[in-house]
Amino acid sequence: MSTQPLLQRTAQKRIALPVRVEPKVFFANERYVWLPLTPPNPKMLPFRTFLSWLHFTVVLGGLSVGLLNFGDKVGKISAGMFSLVAVAIMIYALITFHWRANAIRKRSGAPYDDRLGPTILCIALLAAIIVNFILRFTAE
Repeated sequence: MSTQPLLQRTAQKRIALPVRVEPKVFFANERYVWLPLTPPNPKMLPFRTFLSWLHFTVVLGGLSVGLLNFGDKVGKISAGMFSLVAVAIMIYALITFHWRANAIRKRSGAPYDDRLGPTILCIALLAAIIVNFILRFTAE
């Protein structure tokens, strides 16, 4: 038997281990692996917001497709309204993403928040839900 230990460590040899990087972390900071100890890259923060808006539109679009496939006439009208709201949210998210990315690229000191856009989108979604309830309860 050998007197040397089973696992030896040499100074010249480095062992490469695969690192699992979550997609959210990868898209938040494309160039570097983002560890919890390091701050995120501020140039890529609008992309995470853009992805969360798109996630909401996919959920809303799934709701509208379900209403379209399995609903009656009222369901189809509601599906069309929810689809229009989802497309409006997608367009808003794209415009806001480009606006914020340009502001960060130019290093302007302007605020990056938008209070009017989400309010209008929430009012449109609330109007679609109210019309859905009105059509549902008045339908005979």
